[in-house]
Amino acid sequence: MERNLFTEEHTIFRDAFGRYLDKEVVPHYEKWEEEGIVPRIMWKKMGADGYLCPWLAEKYGGVGAGYEYSVIIMEELSYRGVLGLMLPLHNDIIVHYINSFGSEEQKMRWLPGCVSGDIITAIAMTEPDVGSDLAAIKTSALRDGDAYILNGQKTFISCGIHSNLVIVAAKTDVHGGAKGVSLICVEDGTPGFTRGRNLKKMGWHSQDTAELIFVDCRVPVSNLLGKEGKGFYYMMEKLQGERLVACIMAQCMAEAMLDMTIRYCKERKIFGQPVSSFQHNTFKIVEMATEIELGRTFLDSMIADYIADKDIVKRVSMGKAWIPEMANRVAYHCVQLHGGYGYMEEYPICRFARDVRVIPIFAGSTEVMKVIVGRMMGL
Repeated sequence: MERNLFTEEHTIFRDAFGRYLDKEVVPHYEKWEEEGIVPRIMWKKMGADGYLCPWLAEKYGGVGAGYEYSVIIMEELSYRGVLGLMLPLHNDIIVHYINSFGSEEQKMRWLPGCVSGDIITAIAMTEPDVGSDLAAIKTSALRDGDAYILNGQKTFISCGIHSNLVIVAAKTDVHGGAKGVSLICVEDGTPGFTRGRNLKKMGWHSQDTAELIFVDCRVPVSNLLGKEGKGFYYMMEKLQGERLVACIMAQCMAEAMLDMTIRYCKERKIFGQPVSSFQHNTFKIVEMATEIELGRTFLDSMIADYIADKDIVKRVSMGKAWIPEMANRVAYHCVQLHGGYGYMEEYPICRFARDVRVIPIFAGSTEVMKVIVGRMMGL
């Protein structure tokens, strides 16, 4: 479908970045999947080549590029199924916290490294007993003079192995509920901060995901991000951007899966004719194409509103509840249409089906999204 978000300059950038991925990432990706991690040097390379946080202001190392460029980076990574290189998390979710809520001293200290790849970021929200209900976190950060003493455990933390700057959601007031949550930036090497193992997952094998442990971890008060007690509200504000990222990834993966499946079904023959020529299969492909078209139209309208700085909380919650679920329906049927080959790792559809499964879970599960929308509708 024709898209109105991009100019000729954006198209040139897309073509260049696509070629870059095909040369620098795609040939190595299977090895990274087997090793369970993307080499850290790849982050430095992406930074040197200008693909980390291009939206940041020049004084922090960026080029002040529009959000459209971030969308292109997300889309091209997703189309190729190489999201183990989790640039969208760093570029378009976590670094925004520092840029929006950090002091000028914090920005000058950390943001240039985020652009160069010297600093890889993570955000630690989820705990072993707490997922979507962020007001219920138990990790504490109690004031002791000029420091916070951090105690607690976080899990399922993306970039948990590579990250050297972690934004930790913790209770500075253990009895304050949502109003007691603050965001504390913990740097690599801080005494009392350790990492657990690189967790083994159903998909995203090359994306490092770890447990983070804090035991009497002493963090300078100067590492408080924004104001004390405002952490929950900061996360709620930024989650609409995170959910938009999830929608973009899921939508592009659905488009890629359908494209590879159509090609396969036209080439693969059964009973002497192409798989795609059987009416049932034709109808299934048309149904998927229709859902994907609807998703794209809705998503691009949300992206346009986000760029225009409009409030998209309700719509992006709807999108996050529907687009990733749609992508998983597409994954199921595309694997089925591939037959036995769809279950083989050598076929891209297999990895796509594994990787897309988590998107309805992270950044707020489908069920939580429906609760949010229901409340906004006064239900």
